[in-house]
Amino acid sequence: MKNKNKAAFIVGLILFLISLALDKYSAHFVSIIKNPFFDSIFGWFTSFVNVFVILIFVTTIFLWEEKKREWIFPLWLSFLFSIAVSFILKLIIARPRPTELLYPVINTLSFSFPSMHAMVSFAAVPILIMEFPRLRWFWIAFAFLVAFSRIYFNYHFLSDAVFGVFFGYFIGLLIIFIEKKYRPFKFLM
Repeated sequence: MKNKNKAAFIVGLILFLISLALDKYSAHFVSIIKNPFFDSIFGWFTSFVNVFVILIFVTTIFLWEEKKREWIFPLWLSFLFSIAVSFILKLIIARPRPTELLYPVINTLSFSFPSMHAMVSFAAVPILIMEFPRLRWFWIAFAFLVAFSRIYFNYHFLSDAVFGVFFGYFIGLLIIFIEKKYRPFKFLM
C-alpha cells in the first residue's frame, strides 16, 4: 500500500470514529437546516435512479472515447461490488435507520449501516478522476452531495455515510489496482 493510500486509510478511520461520536449532533444539525429549498435539491441527489443515470451517462462518454473503453467494465464492477458489499454489511450489522429510532412506527425494511448510496457513488470516484482529471471536483462534489442527502433525509447517521464514503473509495482504488496490475477485463474490450 502506498504511503498516500495508508494516510488516506488512517484519516478515513479517524473520521469514521469521530463521526460515530457525532451521529446524534449531526441529526440535530440537519433538523436545523431543513427547508423546502434543500428538500428539493437533496431529493434529487438521494434518488438512486439519478445516481445510476449519471453512471450510465459516464459509461456513454467512455464508449465515445475509444481509449477509455477499457475502464467501462471496471466502473460497472466498482458499482456492483460496492452494492454487494454494502448489502452484506447491512445484513450483518443490522443497524436501524435514524427514522426508525425517531419514529418507531416507521419500518423501512432495510438497515442503515453503511450508506449504500455513499459507497456506490464513491466507488466510482477514483476511476472517474483517473479518466477525467479536469472534472475531479465535479465527481467529488457530486458524490458528497449524494452522501449528505442520505443524512439530510434521516436515512442514515453521519457514521453510515462516512464509512460508505471511505470504503467505497477504497473499493474504487482496489478495482483500479487489479485492472492495472492484472488486466483481467481485457477480453471484454
